[in-house]
Amino acid sequence: MTEPTSDTTKTRPSRWTIAALIGALALSGAFLLTGPFRTHSIAADTSMFNDAQKRGIEQIMKDYLLQNPQVLVEVQTALEQKIAKEEAERTKTLVADNAKEIYRHPDAPVAGNPNGDITVVEFFDYNCGYCKRGFHNIRELIEKDKNVRVVFKELPILSKDSEDAAKIALAARAQGKYWELHQAMIESKGRVTEAAALEMAGKLGLDVEKLKADKDGEAVKGELARVEALARKMGISGTPHFLVGSDAIGGAPEDLLDQLTQKIATLRQTGCAYC
Repeated sequence: MTEPTSDTTKTRPSRWTIAALIGALALSGAFLLTGPFRTHSIAADTSMFNDAQKRGIEQIMKDYLLQNPQVLVEVQTALEQKIAKEEAERTKTLVADNAKEIYRHPDAPVAGNPNGDITVVEFFDYNCGYCKRGFHNIRELIEKDKNVRVVFKELPILSKDSEDAAKIALAARAQGKYWELHQAMIESKGRVTEAAALEMAGKLGLDVEKLKADKDGEAVKGELARVEALARKMGISGTPHFLVGSDAIGGAPEDLLDQLTQKIATLRQTGCAYC
């Protein structure tokens, strides 16, 4: 199964793919030129031009774009900014509408300071390579910031093994060892299966037989179902996915810790009603 890196990288074409599309649209005559070539919208009605005129217009466009290829990059940059702004506004609305479920559901696993003033939420999968890569940032954040609260949303989207692992992790809450087992599982090098999760749990001193019994209980099933429904509602289809206040961070960028730290500092200055 192909592992998604984040919502944006999963759905957004590459810079040059869209630039090429823009160029193709321009050369086909479906582009409104401004600047030195101020014409009527040729996308609206081309019947006013005969074939020779259309070929002439297309040649003018082609020559202009070949001589000024930076226009395609400028258009793509503007498009990316527009999409980013729309995504940010959409996330802000969705977070406001689902804030209690996101930040304050009583059954969600929590690490760090349970009474912390700012909450970071992570949707993740134990077999997601990017989740594993980004975990050291979360651990460092918790170690450095004694007033941050981290909520984990188990979103096992990659395989049945991931679902089994998530069940074992959630079952560990009943024994007060979720954070310890979470660290062991997310930091493990191999694939996390039910057997592997139970082996790690045993090494941490958890009652393995109780885990086996609790993993299929209503508390575990209910939490997984709630997170799945929330992710669908929020449009989250890739892991890891972080929420801080009304901001989202998709994937595990190299500067993840810096981004989280900055957003937390901003929220402490401006205030956050629900995080």
